[in-house]
Amino acid sequence: MDSCSALYRLTQATSHSIHKAKSSQCALFLAGCLAVVSSEVWAHGKASTAEASERMIVFPDIEGGSTLVSDLHMHSVFSDGHVWPRTRVEEALRDGLDAIAITEHLEWQPHLADIPHLDRNRAHAIAEAAAAGRDLMVIKGSEITRDWPVGHINAIFITDANPLLGVTSFADPADTRAVYEAASQYPAASVLETANDQGAFLFWNHPDWVSQRPNGVAVPSDFHIQMIDRGWLHGIEIANGEGYSEEAFSFALANGLTIIGVSDVHDLIDWDYKPHLGGHRPVTLVLAESESPRAMREALFAGQTVVYYKDWLMGRKDQLERLMPALIEVINARYPKSVDVVQLTLANHSDLPLTLELASDMSFLNAADWITVPAQSETVVGLKTGKRKRRVDVDIRVKNALIAPRTPFEMTLSISPKRN
Repeated sequence: MDSCSALYRLTQATSHSIHKAKSSQCALFLAGCLAVVSSEVWAHGKASTAEASERMIVFPDIEGGSTLVSDLHMHSVFSDGHVWPRTRVEEALRDGLDAIAITEHLEWQPHLADIPHLDRNRAHAIAEAAAAGRDLMVIKGSEITRDWPVGHINAIFITDANPLLGVTSFADPADTRAVYEAASQYPAASVLETANDQGAFLFWNHPDWVSQRPNGVAVPSDFHIQMIDRGWLHGIEIANGEGYSEEAFSFALANGLTIIGVSDVHDLIDWDYKPHLGGHRPVTLVLAESESPRAMREALFAGQTVVYYKDWLMGRKDQLERLMPALIEVINARYPKSVDVVQLTLANHSDLPLTLELASDMSFLNAADWITVPAQSETVVGLKTGKRKRRVDVDIRVKNALIAPRTPFEMTLSISPKRN
């Protein structure tokens, strides 16, 4: 048992560095450690340390801060999900996430006949216990669930979910429809006020949900406008599951709302997003001062987020200006002998393949006016500068990083080529 304990401590010590800098050597080492450690090491009810694998979502830290990979909307059997809360922790560890929030529907509880409970904090408590000692923040949250014109709104960083329900007893606590109808009588504005009194961060969920917006266009109701005006609604999902809403993105920019992307997963992540085939859940990259719940909450309120959805990044220009220099790096630039073409080596330190398009009058030697730098890889390209220069400013568009709908992020790479 001594050798197993030592390996476990070493695994814990290296887990953070593996999370931030994925490599095959680290993955093989950690896998070997986990193979040796006896199952007796893991206490009942706690999630095992996740294996380092290609499914991990890796983005480097920003300069002077942290890039927190977060999924802030998901469900378990304590509302309309189909897995135990511990499974959400296991999945998050395997995906390399920094933070999750299991946001059960307060009012919609379809499994009450099988899992009767009155404590709406229960899923969080189970998940928090499963994540104890792991490199994962489990944020307490709930989903406020109403018919239109309210819709669904997530409240995270709450202190107690039960007051948000507004009802303490039901005629038949196992009748899902009766519980929903009784709880829905509690004014939605009062729920949001209670959540704000707890210091919560609130965001509008899937605003383009076709069951409430049949044309798929996210248009706020008077209720949403009122809540924004009161300062009680702080963010909006522009990506939820497989869906992306340009209208929600535009609305966020116009109204100062924090941009959010989530999985809203109900089944297994493996079923819905197929990470074993190269897929990934949508996540919110929170650009925080440090890796702590306090810093994360402050960053959310300050709008310091970028959404990672499929092969896209989406965020405000100022936030992509903070993130992008950490993703793309010029690691070598040189003029070969007697050639006025810079041999440029670009490194991509993220899990997103970056599509870069020239936005200046220069051109590439061995490529079209755009190139793709694969995830966690390097690309060498020739850049025709006309003549040899001590300094070259290369204006580029990151075609799959958007600062507004259909508007790519632009940046300048400043290079000082070496001469042979």
